[in-house]
Amino acid sequence: MTTIADRLALAQRRIAQAAQISSRNASEIKLLAVSKTKPVADIEQAYAAGQRCFGENYVQEGQLKAMELAQRCPDIEWHFIGPLQSNKSRIVAEHFHWMHTLEREKIARRLSEQRPEGMPPLEICIQINVSGESSKAGIATQSEMFELASLVDSLPNLKLRGLMTIPSAGEGPRLEAELSHMQQLFAELKLKFPQVDTLSMGMSQDLELAIAKGSTMVRVGSAIFGERNYG
Repeated sequence: MTTIADRLALAQRRIAQAAQISSRNASEIKLLAVSKTKPVADIEQAYAAGQRCFGENYVQEGQLKAMELAQRCPDIEWHFIGPLQSNKSRIVAEHFHWMHTLEREKIARRLSEQRPEGMPPLEICIQINVSGESSKAGIATQSEMFELASLVDSLPNLKLRGLMTIPSAGEGPRLEAELSHMQQLFAELKLKFPQVDTLSMGMSQDLELAIAKGSTMVRVGSAIFGERNYG
């Protein structure tokens, strides 16, 4: 029976091997442990094994975990990676370090306005709907990307870091084309905004290909914590 520490180490080895194959430095690629629906005890096990970056999809669940672990695990970096309704933006502004799923001007303005005084700017990734699927969130065009990036760059309590996507499920030419397109959009965004350094793409099933296409942050949940808990 493998432990969370074992599975974390395996994920890190997968990242290192994929980086080596792509002639990249593994230190450029961050592992985000997706802890949605998982108990605080699992997060503490991962923390004890050296993991510091955790991703949550649900606003109130993430808030409760951040509050409970604030004293015991003070240097956790909390990433919000789920859909965000405007009436819950204050929770993200107050309790998270990163927001990966920005797609609307209204949310951007609210996050900046609601970020507490004294906290560093909220790190922002813009979500791109690279697959074009109606079931997925994110902006669809390059012009929208630049428009939203310019707004984020102008807001005082936000910091533009890059792009995030959830590509098509499965594997094959379609997935490779989508990840290549994200790589191109990321390069174009960096030309206009030199501080941009984050391409958040790749999950348990496709992290090797994502790294080959320039990902700097892979979001791994089930390969670390096991299948998602429902109910």
